[in-house]
Amino acid sequence: MQESALPPLGQLRWQCRRGMLELDYVLLGFLDRHFESLPIEDKHLFVRMLDFEDQLLLDWVMGNVVPSDNNIRRLVALMQTRS
Repeated sequence: MQESALPPLGQLRWQCRRGMLELDYVLLGFLDRHFESLPIEDKHLFVRMLDFEDQLLLDWVMGNVVPSDNNIRRLVALMQTRS
């Protein structure tokens, strides 16, 4: 995948604002501090994760639910250790 296919950073920031303070903090913090250094595949995975429902995302990052997809599980674990 090409990096040019990614949405602009400003659009991603807007998509990370979910209206749940805890989730906003984790998503925006990860985007601001770690997104640029991710491999391109993980950048696309992060963008794909933003399509999931807020409650599911919150459950994932809080460790209440483990994602069934191995790649998402890996990225969530990375978000948990880097947020």
